[in-house]
Amino acid sequence: MLWVSRNIAELETDVDRIEKREFVAELSTVFADTSMVVVTRNEGMTVADVTDLRRKMRAAGASFKVAKNRLALLALDGTRFDGLKPLMKGPTAISWSTDPVAVAKAAVDFAKTNEKFVLIGGALGTQLLDVAGVKALAELPSLDALRAKLLGLLAAPATRIAGVLQAPAGQLARVFAAYADADKSEAA
Repeated sequence: MLWVSRNIAELETDVDRIEKREFVAELSTVFADTSMVVVTRNEGMTVADVTDLRRKMRAAGASFKVAKNRLALLALDGTRFDGLKPLMKGPTAISWSTDPVAVAKAAVDFAKTNEKFVLIGGALGTQLLDVAGVKALAELPSLDALRAKLLGLLAAPATRIAGVLQAPAGQLARVFAAYADADKSEAA
């Protein structure tokens, strides 16, 4: 009986190790594929708070994960976000997105409504950001808003050019119409 219980305990330990390795590998992939990571402290948040935060992050195109610091440190090792290691102390969580403004905006907005969710810092690629840097990034327009502005700027000259090109043709049409009207009145 002792042999069976010891083997079950060893098996559980092996399963835990495998799960931890998979978690570190998954987090390493996240760090390789993302452009922005925000580190937060979430001490005392309820399950409902975390669920609400995850929903808001998902709506912004970002992700949120509470990670054991030891495993997060292993995942950060050798990535461009390696500089975040000193921030990984205490009950921390990470948020990430390929759109740096989206994740910063979602984190800052949630921190305004929940005092238990505290921004610690972040990184935009290899550039470390303090809390003020994350907040400044959150105030920028989103990537989609910037794209729309750029398209508007590009489209404006095109519509002006089309208007200029159409103006002479319109003037010619009016001149021909005036000659046609003049010819009709002379014939009458």
